[in-house]
Amino acid sequence: MQKEPLQPSSIHLLTPQLANQIAAGEVVERPASVVKELLENSLDAGARSVTLEVEQGGVRLIRLRDDGSGVSKDDLPLALSRHATSKITVLEDLEAVMSLGFRGEALASISSVSRLTLTSRPRHQDQAWSVTAEGRDMEPEMAPAAHPHGSTVEVRDLFFNTPARRKFLRTEKTEFNHLEEVVRRLALSRFDVSFTLTHNARTLYQLRPAVSELERERRLSQLLGQPFIEHALVVDMQAEASGLRLYGWITQPTHSRSQADQQYFFVNGRIIKDKVVSHAVRQAYQDVLYNGRHPAFVLYLELDPALVDVNVHPTKHEVRFRESRLVHDFIYRSLHRVIAQMTPATVLEQAAPIPHQAEFASSDASAQAPEQQFSQNRFYLPPQTSSAPSASAVQRQIAQYGQLYPDDRNAVVASVNEAMPADAVDGTPPLGFALAQLHGVYILSQSSTGLILVDMHAAHERIVYERMKLALTDERLRSQPLLVPVSLSVSRREADLAEEQQELFARLGFGLQRLGDETLGIREVPVYLAKADVQQLVRDVLADLFELGDSRRIENHINELLGTMACHGAVRANRQLTLAEMNALLRDMEQTERSGQCNHGRPTWVPLSMTELDKLFLRGQ
Repeated sequence: MQKEPLQPSSIHLLTPQLANQIAAGEVVERPASVVKELLENSLDAGARSVTLEVEQGGVRLIRLRDDGSGVSKDDLPLALSRHATSKITVLEDLEAVMSLGFRGEALASISSVSRLTLTSRPRHQDQAWSVTAEGRDMEPEMAPAAHPHGSTVEVRDLFFNTPARRKFLRTEKTEFNHLEEVVRRLALSRFDVSFTLTHNARTLYQLRPAVSELERERRLSQLLGQPFIEHALVVDMQAEASGLRLYGWITQPTHSRSQADQQYFFVNGRIIKDKVVSHAVRQAYQDVLYNGRHPAFVLYLELDPALVDVNVHPTKHEVRFRESRLVHDFIYRSLHRVIAQMTPATVLEQAAPIPHQAEFASSDASAQAPEQQFSQNRFYLPPQTSSAPSASAVQRQIAQYGQLYPDDRNAVVASVNEAMPADAVDGTPPLGFALAQLHGVYILSQSSTGLILVDMHAAHERIVYERMKLALTDERLRSQPLLVPVSLSVSRREADLAEEQQELFARLGFGLQRLGDETLGIREVPVYLAKADVQQLVRDVLADLFELGDSRRIENHINELLGTMACHGAVRANRQLTLAEMNALLRDMEQTERSGQCNHGRPTWVPLSMTELDKLFLRGQ
């Protein structure tokens, strides 16, 4: 049945009440949205202590108290007005905004769908005052109140006047989980602020300010769990030329997760989700993460506020970088180097037990050792050097590395004796000394702290793979001319970009020529991708350049081929090795980047400390 066309009606202005309720649809989606806006206001007001009480997942009650600067009596009614803010004055202020909130819509939108009371007392004011507004009427009522310095916002009966919105809320548990996640994010963004969260009269979080590195580790442990900090690598990278700084924590690839539920990225203190950032992190973990798994991280990026636009989404979850390629490249290279430096020595050094929660109450003197250990475990980005053997082709690398552990036992023993101390007491290597081989698959090694189990095929596969990549890096990707150039139809925009990026494609082994307004000719391709679908590969690279400003698809395809070749060139399972050969493999692992995982992301070695072994046999109990 055909619908009747809408009858034209006269144009009219929306009432302030209706406009606020429409705005509330963008700002207030659920109780967690209310908590986010209120917490951001408290932090912008300079609060150092925040107490949040909620009931029934936040639907019945949300009460937030802080010790911030407060709102003066004259400004209280205006605080509930739409587009009223103290954080920006002119348009130019948006180019350097550092506050979490600035639109001036939050309180007005929240009060339009709830019963809201704002009580505040600035330090210069002797008397506290409160302002109350209920739903559509939006008529603020002022009254004197008793309140310490700071503010309290009380939100009751969320969506009481919009039942259609309320029925779309989930269960109390689900709504509270979303609310708790908001608190977790902001607690990770501001270690200097104490946070208390109570749900239905039960206290879940009571986080004290975290000033020292040890206290920050404690907060991470409370919010993300002890395993996160036990497997964390500390990142602190800075690019002086661009003014970018990246710091925080990333977890070892072995501590990957089935979901991307522990990924927190902050830009100038604001948590964001950005495709440029996500792509850079994925690329950094690419060949060390098991298929389908996700890394965990808490990272902070600092840059000039003028280089990032935070006013691109009503909820401010998204940002736009003015130099997205610069940011992408900096994040990727920083994390890539940290993961590469994760040698057995650094992993075992960071494997020292983190004090449990009860131990943080000990004296300052007893806490010095863990703090010193934390500071010594930082990873900085060193000048990149290459120790790759010279070679003219990958095939020669395979021939060389396929015989890495030859049958000439005397030569192997001589090289091993040079690399190992004469007496183990003088200094045991990180992976220790081989004791035996188990079923032709695993190497058993005695270290200074216990037992090391090594998957010899996976470990050798990583060694071969990394050496082949280094050889290619030194040699540059070689090209192979095509007898008949391949014609590729593209858009005018893609053709322009390909013409601009000819140097980039040449470095990657491609020879491109513009044949027309919407046609490209592929005259040369990388030697190692001669059998690949080069047309689709060029299209994908152009798509990456448009979206991210950079592309690593060609390198990734070549790395996949090298990984396959390395797998076939590595020592096979069930091959019997001598102790000398096993020790040679352990020493190579200690010198190889990313040796903790094979090319497919599986772990190559596992440590078992004497304490863990004693527990297996109930020793000392």
